[in-house]
Amino acid sequence: MKFGYTILYVPDVAASLQFYEQAFGLTRRFLHESGTYGELDTGATTLAFAAHLLGEMHFPQGYVKAHASETPLGMEIALVTEDVPAAHARALQAGADELVAPDIKPWGQTVSYVRCPDGSLVELCTPVGA
Repeated sequence: MKFGYTILYVPDVAASLQFYEQAFGLTRRFLHESGTYGELDTGATTLAFAAHLLGEMHFPQGYVKAHASETPLGMEIALVTEDVPAAHARALQAGADELVAPDIKPWGQTVSYVRCPDGSLVELCTPVGA
């Protein structure tokens, strides 16, 4: 078994891809011509976005839509960087909401949290042990 990918269900796949490109400097790998599915180039594991239309097809009983929830969902995407304060500022400038400003944890890692316009929760952090 190995971790294959993460899919975030969002209101507008192209807008989420564009936000992640602007806010975090990631590169778009793919956007389906229908606009309902897209991927970012994030290394060995794919970060993908799918339209709520697809989510509703997969989960006809419903699910919590991150953008419609007042509080962030109990899951996060972690992006590792050497400069958390700069990455945090760039994300805010691109339209993210600050949840937790950059902070040095007792184990030495610098961590911050932002909420993206599509509702996803992103942790920005230095490598563990750096």
